[in-house]
Amino acid sequence: MTNSFQALSQLSLGGKTFSYYSLQALPQEKLRRLPYALKILLENLLRKEDGINVTRADIEAVLQWKAEAEPDYQINFTPARVVLQDFTGVPAVVDLAAMRAAMRDLGADPVKINPLGPVDLVIDHSVMVDEFGSPKALQRNIELEFERNRERYQFLRWGQKAFNNFRVVPPGTGIVHQVNLEYLAQVVLKEKRGSDTVLVMDTLVGTDSHTTMINGLGVLGWGVGGIEAEAAMLGQPITMLIPQVVGFRLTGKLREGATATDLVLTVTQMLRKAGVVGKFVEFFGPGLSNLPLADRATIGNMAPEYGATCGLFPIDQETLNYLALSGRDPQQIELVEAYAKAQGIWRDDSTPEAHYSSVLELDLSTVEPSLAGPKRPQDRIALGRVAAEFRELLQAEQTRRSTTLASDRGAKKSNSAGLELKDGAVVIAAITSCTNTSNPAVLIAAGLLAKNAYERGLKTQPWVKTSFAPGSQVVPAYMEKAGLLEPLSKLGFDIVGFGCTTCIGNSGPLPDAVQQAIYDNDLLVAAVLSGNRNFEGRIHQDVKANYLASPPLVVAYALAGNMNIDLTKEPLGTGQDGKPVYLKEIWPSQQEISNCIARNISAQLYREKYADVFAGSEQWRSLPVPEDEVYSWPESTYVKKPPYFDGMTMEVSPPPPIINARCLVKVGDSITTDHISPAGSIKKKSPAGEYLISHGVEPADFNSYGSRRGNHEVMVRGTFANVRLRNQLAPGTEGGYTTYLPTNEQTSIYDAAMRYAADKVPLIILAGLEYGTGSSRDWAAKGTNLLGVKAVIAQSFERIHRSNLVGFGVLPLQFLPGESADSLGLKGDEFFSIGAIEGTPKELTVTAMSSDGATKEFTVQVRIDTAVEWEYYRHGGILHYVLRQLAKS
Repeated sequence: MTNSFQALSQLSLGGKTFSYYSLQALPQEKLRRLPYALKILLENLLRKEDGINVTRADIEAVLQWKAEAEPDYQINFTPARVVLQDFTGVPAVVDLAAMRAAMRDLGADPVKINPLGPVDLVIDHSVMVDEFGSPKALQRNIELEFERNRERYQFLRWGQKAFNNFRVVPPGTGIVHQVNLEYLAQVVLKEKRGSDTVLVMDTLVGTDSHTTMINGLGVLGWGVGGIEAEAAMLGQPITMLIPQVVGFRLTGKLREGATATDLVLTVTQMLRKAGVVGKFVEFFGPGLSNLPLADRATIGNMAPEYGATCGLFPIDQETLNYLALSGRDPQQIELVEAYAKAQGIWRDDSTPEAHYSSVLELDLSTVEPSLAGPKRPQDRIALGRVAAEFRELLQAEQTRRSTTLASDRGAKKSNSAGLELKDGAVVIAAITSCTNTSNPAVLIAAGLLAKNAYERGLKTQPWVKTSFAPGSQVVPAYMEKAGLLEPLSKLGFDIVGFGCTTCIGNSGPLPDAVQQAIYDNDLLVAAVLSGNRNFEGRIHQDVKANYLASPPLVVAYALAGNMNIDLTKEPLGTGQDGKPVYLKEIWPSQQEISNCIARNISAQLYREKYADVFAGSEQWRSLPVPEDEVYSWPESTYVKKPPYFDGMTMEVSPPPPIINARCLVKVGDSITTDHISPAGSIKKKSPAGEYLISHGVEPADFNSYGSRRGNHEVMVRGTFANVRLRNQLAPGTEGGYTTYLPTNEQTSIYDAAMRYAADKVPLIILAGLEYGTGSSRDWAAKGTNLLGVKAVIAQSFERIHRSNLVGFGVLPLQFLPGESADSLGLKGDEFFSIGAIEGTPKELTVTAMSSDGATKEFTVQVRIDTAVEWEYYRHGGILHYVLRQLAKS
């Protein structure tokens, strides 16, 4: 290492001496006012300075950071570790296995394909809520999970054995972000370098956009696509522009009745409105001293919802308190404190405020109970306004019905199997997602509210599908100790699994009678969940209105059973004494919640539950594991060797021009990765369903798209197949349809793409603003590539998806400011041509020719933002680039 600033220093603690790269070696007048986030990047650069990937100029560029300036300087960030969840982790391991096979085919050593740093995969996205409302629900759902996912789990067991530095947290343990927060993260890591032990700041990337939850612990990390994560696993730095850092100043203290969920929905609304896409957000101010770490983690978790790369909190006494509460080693806690103070990154109430690109401010005492919905997490609604706004939504829905055939059904209300269901019925109420299940305060609040409601004689409405999916094994331990599992169970909130359920679309089927009533009457029904995502079609395909809420409000809406009730004024129901029961009468006080936490949560609980975190159940341990270093690819509809490296050579060809491409999909604003990437259930009549049936899979065994991410044949057929997608090339349809332009025939997007491919016709996509927002799903890019799409032309891109497109060889192009497909008069039925790319152009000219021969030209920005991204694109993708580099070494 170069160490041009002579930053290598030593720290002695507990009779041991450690090396570290000291920020104190840098010019203090420049360092003093830098945001905490940039100091973490500086430590990373100091430690990795080698004169090639990281230079002295890179370090000086961060020191010279101009807060208000647009980012224009590129650096290489090397995360200390990588975390994966199984939906995105399985395809990552599939790609590594395929790379080993490709290395062998290129005549190189396949074992060179191996994670070079710590990688943890937590199996948390595969459990579905099939059984609910019963003490037997957990066991039955676990049995079904293993039945459905046996092939995937065997493959992951192989990966755990075949790859170095790769650990797997087995199913039934918890949600990746909560396990990361409660156990995996150390804040300060130790790396062996020869005979020295070097202290480094704990940094990471993860294949779930909510990796940012760890920001609450003072750890810098964010979500990336599986493609980018694989490169990081293989030692490639992440190329980024030095970001703008938005400061968010907190003052005051949450008032009675307000929860961390209400706070994060308020923060999300404020930051989304301010516009922080691609920026870092850093929280500071005196209000931090009143904000427990679990609340900070809740805010950090939802950085993707407010659009930021991360939502970072500094290290302070509350960080140490949480490390102690969660059972971390006392010596590690001492090390964190000593290191943070030595580096000058420790916060207390006397710490001078940093200089930020811009500043927002929130007085915590102004936060009020809220929900967000019906289809975006930033659309916060004060609790007292929910019923009125839902009625406005319903009025619009009724107008729609009056102009469709559905009006014939919607005019009547049938009684399906004795169930009287109406518009506005809450059919799903789920305490779910790492956003809130990591926060004892809101879970204790839900339990106390359930206890109070049950004692008053209230019951959950019979049409509500209730579920409770804790984010770790610690949660039921303290809830049971507090005597709160039983009242939740009495109201139907039995534990259904340990993992990400309803929030990821694993809500499972609705009861037949409820499903039939929705269909018979074309009902507008709702879900209320304590999650972080409520995009269209995500929670359940037949539930159009989805609201994010705190766990106690989830319980309250299960009792009320309808969104048309104003919970601030109207009763939840009638008690056993015949009197109305109001929400305010059963809502627990902050003092009750605090007392319950103090009595029932201890470090010992965390130590006990994480003592054997990698061991797993007997079902897991008994799975047979192949012994080969190169995977043998047994016949499977879950795990299949992908075609990415077929015919690959060591030679790199320049990207060919795109000539006479046709538009496959034309969409408007806010198209999310949920719209693009396959997710949720697989329909029998869909291309993916037909493929599975042709391979002997019965519809009852389809499982979900997420569980089959290791099979590219399923996933490409589900790309752009979201039931709420509105492709403007197939007017009057909703779902995965397009028009095959040569014959003007409406067909599935997959079938049209295959017909174009047979004729060697390249494809493009036209889109509006915020294309690719949402979860960091690599299949949104992989599926786009496998459909034959060569370029996406949008008004703007979400950060992770734009990067993923480049990483899989798809060219992201952006309309000039003020221009769009519509403003340019593009219908989508034109022939599009883009000339050969020479050098690293900032702009390109696109020619669109209509069927009558008329042409128009327009200029687009090339959104390949860094030199390293250009290398990836020229190689055909990041994996191809890494493979060639390792084959040469």
